[in-house]
Amino acid sequence: MKKITLICLSILLETAGFSQVQQNIASELVILNIQSREEKIVLRENRHFEAPNWSREGAFLLINAGGLLEKISLNGEKSGIIHEGLVSSANNDHGISFDGTTLVFSKNDKDLGSRIYTLPMEGGQPQLITPDYPSYWHGISPDGKFLTYCASRGKEWDIYSIPTVGGEEIRLTNAPGLDDGPEYSYDGQWIYFNSHRSGRMHLFRMKPNGKDQEQLTFDEFDNWFPHPSPDNQSLVYISYLEDQKGSHPFGKDVKLRRMNLSNKKVEDITAPFYGGQGTINVHSWSPDGKWIAYVRYYKL
Repeated sequence: MKKITLICLSILLETAGFSQVQQNIASELVILNIQSREEKIVLRENRHFEAPNWSREGAFLLINAGGLLEKISLNGEKSGIIHEGLVSSANNDHGISFDGTTLVFSKNDKDLGSRIYTLPMEGGQPQLITPDYPSYWHGISPDGKFLTYCASRGKEWDIYSIPTVGGEEIRLTNAPGLDDGPEYSYDGQWIYFNSHRSGRMHLFRMKPNGKDQEQLTFDEFDNWFPHPSPDNQSLVYISYLEDQKGSHPFGKDVKLRRMNLSNKKVEDITAPFYGGQGTINVHSWSPDGKWIAYVRYYKL
């Protein structure tokens, strides 16, 4: 699957997090209360936007639209493009450090592929962290010292970590098949991720050094992008209703689910909807742990 051929190129790009602007689509930015299941539509527009983050102080949401990162207030007001001229060609792998000071993003550099950058939230110059490519960022440690990401090295897709200031990358997984979506828990004790090592996409976790890898889901769904809650008690993730053969394409039937980490019980938190790539690629919990942000889509 990881051989880049004309047959599998589109699947490879979807798997790696590359996003293409969809035409004739309405996008709906939604925040969902985890306990009450109350939903609020923050923004609905006849265009394609993706991958919301919640700012660490809770004041705004960050979305990707055409490779630019836009700030959206919780009442749907647009606050402009963040670091316009400094952040461009961004894919759906972006987020903010736990202390709110650093933006981390993956950018599709021309003729190379995705590489990871950091940039102070107050402004400055982007710093290239991963010279090797492709590299797709997903998580930052609570102390801000390490990044974790999915990368292809030697035609194998695995999970790596690297110091946030740059340096030598550390390979954390080596199972056959795609490992993707790594994200640190708020207490820093675990990295949660999804893996196709069993022949179906399921959720796993491991210690930050790659030890004690443990499978968490065993159902008939394709499970992607586990996002641990601020209280470390649960995961929210996206499930494709049908087998996607190791990719996470746009425009499929999906639903959001929640796992209780103490007993591994899972519940649906949405009904099935039209989504997939761009719905909930990156961390999108509210700081108080009461809400989750995601995007659903409609054909025009």
